[in-house]
Amino acid sequence: MIQADLHIHTKYSSDSSINPKTLVEQLYSHPTIKAVAITDHDRVEGYFKVLELASAYKDVLIIPGVEITTPEGDLIVLGITELPPKPWNVKNVIDFSKERDGVVIVAHPYREYGLGSLAKNYPVDAIEVLNGGTESNLNKLAENLVRETGLPGVAGSDAHNIEDLWSVYTEIEASLNIDEILKAIRRGSVRAFSARKSIHF
Repeated sequence: MIQADLHIHTKYSSDSSINPKTLVEQLYSHPTIKAVAITDHDRVEGYFKVLELASAYKDVLIIPGVEITTPEGDLIVLGITELPPKPWNVKNVIDFSKERDGVVIVAHPYREYGLGSLAKNYPVDAIEVLNGGTESNLNKLAENLVRETGLPGVAGSDAHNIEDLWSVYTEIEASLNIDEILKAIRRGSVRAFSARKSIHF
């Protein structure tokens, strides 16, 4: 069993100030969270930088990812280290991910740039039910969407500043292994946690 933050931005996202080195140091020193997904907006360079810096530390895992902007809404793709070819729409991003055994997560579905109930129309793998940058009433709508679809619900801080890290996290029935983590998300062996309570699906 591990705890992971599945939605973090570094300074490689234009709206984030998180320095990769500081992120790795904070991850290493955190008592329980030992895995993070680097999900910068529409680019993957931040993942490679964090991975490089994390190689000096034991018992931490950096999960490759990206948050892709589509006209329909934002998608998080985990397990890929390259961007899909454009045009970026939900179908193309999902097809690209599936071909590479990636995991597609609907990011903050009911916030701005969220896919919302349209998520029901696509073969996504999971839904972000707890987003650290989203109001609780909108996260509640995401919980309802998970109940309606039967999809796994995950959590990510959506941190853009150091103080935003670790506000929520996902408990995953897996070891510190990327393939195991992706498989666990797909099969729903996950639970979303905030600082105050857990959500069970």
